[in-house]
Amino acid sequence: MDLLQGKIKNLYFKYLAAAFGSALISSIYGIVDMAMVGQYQGPSGTAALAVVAPVWNIIYSLGLLTGIGGSVLFSLTRGRKQENEEDENAYFTVAAAGTLFFAVICWLAVIFFDGPMLVLFGAEETLLPLAQQYLLPIKFAVPFFLFNQMLAAFLRNDGNPGLATAAVLSGGIFNIFGDYLFVFPLNMGIFGAGLATAIGCLITFVVMCSHFFTARNTLRLVPVTHFFRKLRKIVVTGFSTFFIDVAMGILTMLFNRQIMKYAGADALAVYGIIVNISTVVQCCAYSVGQAAQPIFSINLGAGLWARVRQTLKYALLAAGFFSALWTFLALAFPNVFVHIFMAPTPGVLEAAPYIIRCYGISFLLLPLNIFSTYYFQSMMKPGASFFVSISRGMAVSGALILLLPLVGGADALWLAMPITELLVALAVIFLMVRYTKNLGVEKRLQENAPGCR
Repeated sequence: MDLLQGKIKNLYFKYLAAAFGSALISSIYGIVDMAMVGQYQGPSGTAALAVVAPVWNIIYSLGLLTGIGGSVLFSLTRGRKQENEEDENAYFTVAAAGTLFFAVICWLAVIFFDGPMLVLFGAEETLLPLAQQYLLPIKFAVPFFLFNQMLAAFLRNDGNPGLATAAVLSGGIFNIFGDYLFVFPLNMGIFGAGLATAIGCLITFVVMCSHFFTARNTLRLVPVTHFFRKLRKIVVTGFSTFFIDVAMGILTMLFNRQIMKYAGADALAVYGIIVNISTVVQCCAYSVGQAAQPIFSINLGAGLWARVRQTLKYALLAAGFFSALWTFLALAFPNVFVHIFMAPTPGVLEAAPYIIRCYGISFLLLPLNIFSTYYFQSMMKPGASFFVSISRGMAVSGALILLLPLVGGADALWLAMPITELLVALAVIFLMVRYTKNLGVEKRLQENAPGCR
């Protein structure tokens, strides 16, 4: 696939299909776990997995930090190869080293500090043992989760998005059948769900590594000069994508605490469902951005502005489709989601429709806001990407989660994310129009400046 000369429409939707499949199957890990555990152990199992959710957010976000940050610079350097002889694989090497470092840190934290972490994330004495049972087999596979995120990003940028999808699909399919087998016939309960997820992750890693033995592979480890300077560039470029997932973990922690304070265990069980629905919507938004990012980066590096604008058009259409789809499903079928994820009690069925519908309104703008961070990263506008991530992930959302229940009671808590997405979307539209309108102008001004001709 020639990202510099191929037809943009065909390229984008081919990449979107691969990225969507990969993102969707990734989200299925959590969905199937929660559905199986919820059916086996009821609302308490669903609530326990809601407590574990921030752990996943941290692990995945660190893999995205090095994967997205490194792969953007990898493709940008490749697109500029004629004017810059720097080896793009220097960024792959630094990203791999950075992933290894973060993997070790996460591994040690999950092994030795799982109890305090889960209490911090909202576990109380009845939920803590269940959450720890789920995490026990995960402890042996933590590094693979980070490397899978990093490798998937580089495989897409190295012209092999299909293998990234096939790898995640392989692990996801095992996880689906493994969940059922371990949880029910083998009667392992929540521990079995964690075991199936850990084995599925290992399968994904092995399949991704097969890329290095194919003819199309150009990724290799190379000697690196200015290692920490490159690592800093990777972290700066990938920070916004990293923070999206970290922020989701922070918000989940805040929601867990506020829900237990104002609404109780039934509402927390419903929120566990919302976490999984929101994760799927977020993964759809990731796929829109991940499909566009390699095309954006390499064409930006080559100065092909029209191709960047074309890619943006198709990406916005895809984001709009996912927005409409998930908002409709949340508003129309709230209790269908409840029955998928658990064997509900009457209290859960009573609370769920209002909660899911209110929160579901946020899905209308969520894909646009998340996609914008990929666009700004690819345009080498990390400040704008950082602003969007911080605003929707902590500053605006966090303030509303804390303040709305004080003003409007427990019911007002569920409006925090719809209001957040609306306010952030207004800024996103302004910045996106501004940067797209000026695309290429800055470079032309520099080239025409005195002494640059």
